[in-house]
Amino acid sequence: MRDTGTDQHHAVPRSGVTVRVIDTPSLGDRSYLVHDGAVAFVVDPQRDLDRVLELLDADGVRLTHVFETHIHNDYVTGGFALARATGAAYLVNADDRVGFDRTPIRDGDTIDVGDRMRVRAIHTPGHTFTHLSYALSDRDEPVAVFTGGSLLYGATGRPDLLGPEHTDALVRHQHSSAHRLAGELPDSTGVYPTHGFGSFCSATQSEATESTIGQEKRSNPALTQDEEDYVRDLLAGLGAWPAYYVHMAPANSAGPDAPDLSLPVRADAAELRRRIEAGEWVVDLRTRTAFAAGHAPGTLNFGLDGSFSTYLGWLIEWGTPLTLLGETADDVARAQRELVRIGIDRPAAHATGGPRDWTSEVPVSFPTATFADLEQVRHHRDVVVLDVRRAEEHRAARIEDAVNIPIHELPGRIAEVPPGEVWVHCAAGYRASIAASFLDATGRRPVAVDDQFENARKAGLHLVGPDA
Repeated sequence: MRDTGTDQHHAVPRSGVTVRVIDTPSLGDRSYLVHDGAVAFVVDPQRDLDRVLELLDADGVRLTHVFETHIHNDYVTGGFALARATGAAYLVNADDRVGFDRTPIRDGDTIDVGDRMRVRAIHTPGHTFTHLSYALSDRDEPVAVFTGGSLLYGATGRPDLLGPEHTDALVRHQHSSAHRLAGELPDSTGVYPTHGFGSFCSATQSEATESTIGQEKRSNPALTQDEEDYVRDLLAGLGAWPAYYVHMAPANSAGPDAPDLSLPVRADAAELRRRIEAGEWVVDLRTRTAFAAGHAPGTLNFGLDGSFSTYLGWLIEWGTPLTLLGETADDVARAQRELVRIGIDRPAAHATGGPRDWTSEVPVSFPTATFADLEQVRHHRDVVVLDVRRAEEHRAARIEDAVNIPIHELPGRIAEVPPGEVWVHCAAGYRASIAASFLDATGRRPVAVDDQFENARKAGLHLVGPDA
C-alpha cells in the first residue's frame, strides 16, 4: 500500500468521450466519471461523493447512471447515496442480494447514456461470483472497459475474500474472465480497473497507471499463463487482508447513506486522558517523526502521511470509540474523510494543536534510528529486533533472529514481545511507528527504525530468507 493519502483526479480522453479518473491512493482504488460533454455516468464511486458532485459541476454535465462492478469488500460505496442525490439510475447486478431498490443489470445488457455512449455489462466472475465489467462504446466504436476487480494492470483481483471454500472456483473464474475480456474487446480498448493501485483487493501489485487490452495480453499473467500455472502462482502469493473488509460487503448490500463529515465534539486534555484510561483509542495524526519527538502519553500514531485508514481500520476492534488529534481542523477533517470510506463514520471527539494541548502531563517521546544504527548497537548490547511486516514479507528476507509479529496482530500479541530494549522495524518506517506507539502506550520504551528495509543489508546486518 502506497504511503499517501492525497486524493487526485485527472481526465483521459477516449475518442469523443472524457474519462475522469478519481484516485483514492490511500486505499489503492479508483472511481471513474465518464461523459460526452452533456451527460455522464460513474463507475464504483467512493463514499465521499462530494468529489464526484464537484467534478460534475466543473464539467457542466448531468449524471444519469451509476454503475457498480461488484459489492465491494475494501470500501463503503457512495453509489447508493450518489444516485439518490442526483436522481441517477443505480445499476447493480440483478443477482446481488441487496436491501435497496436498484436498476438490475445482467450479462449482455446494454445501456445507452446520452446520444453516443453505450455501456455493455460483461459477467466477469472471479473477485466475486456476480462481478460485472462494463464495456464502453462511443457510438459503435469500443473505447474502454471498466473492470473493477477483474482484469487489473498486470494482475487480477484476489479471489479469496469470500472464504476459502470459494477460492479455488473463483481463481479459475478470474482466469476465464480475463480471457473473455481479451477475446471480446479490441486491443486498443482502454482498461480502467477499480483496484490495483495498492489495494489489498489486488492479488499482486503493479506500478502501471494506464493500460489497454493489448498491453494486458502481453504482460498480464492471467493472459500469458495457462490456467494451472496462473492458479498456482496467484494462490502462492496471497497474504493477509485488512480485518475491516468483513464489514464492507454487509454495509454495501444495505445501501449506505451519505456520510456526515462535520467535526465531532472537541475534547480537552482531561477528557482525552479519561478516554485513554477507558480503553478508547486516541489517535495522533501527525507524522511519525513528530510523534516520536513528543506525544501525549497513551496516544497511538497513525499518521496521515501513510496508509492511515487501511491500518487503523485493520487494527482497531470494530466499534471502539475513536478520538482524532490533528495539528489543525483540516487534518481532522481529512482523517474523517478517509475513515468514512471504510465505514468508521463518527469519531467520538477531536482536538487540535500539539502534545502540550493534549496532556496535562509532560509529553513523552522515544528515539528513532536507521538500520546502520541497529547494526552498530548490536555490537555493544543485546536488543530485541521486532519485525512488524506481514508474514510473507518476513519469510522472503529478514534480519537474522528478528521476532516477527505482523502489525495487524500486534495489539493482541503485545505480551509476546520479548523483554528488553526493542528496536522495531517494517519496510519503510510507517508501520514501525504504529507499532512503537502501541509499545510506548504499554510502558515499553521502543526504538523506531525509520528507514528503508533495503538499507539493512547495506548497513551490514545479516539477512536470511530466499530473497535475502
